Amino acid sequence: MNFNDYQKQAITTDLSVGKGQDVLSIAFMDKVLGLLGESGEIAEKFKKILRDKNAQLTDTDCQELAKELGDVLWYIALLGHYLDVPLDEIATKNIDKLKSRHSRGTLSGNGDNR
Repeated sequence: MNFNDYQKQAITTDLSVGKGQDVLSIAFMDKVLGLLGESGEIAEKFKKILRDKNAQLTDTDCQELAKELGDVLWYIALLGHYLDVPLDEIATKNIDKLKSRHSRGTLSGNGDNR
């Protein structure tokens, strides 16, 4: 499955219709807050792995983290749709940015415009 196919299928599971809506709409804000919540769940799982398992990942941990990453991907796909940007374009532009930083030796450091 490619990113755009995923995005099209993810859209069908959205409980609210939202493309080109005001960023303060309930539908849009629901996706922003959902992305933050799911990202927080990943951070919480990693914290417990560090604290309770001496930073040792089990197969079960990896599977649980993969589920949460899927939830993050869903929110990213929907936000891209709301912004009228295909998920494939989001992924491609991100890789292009990272390749540019890598070739210029600026992968590490601060700021968006390195």
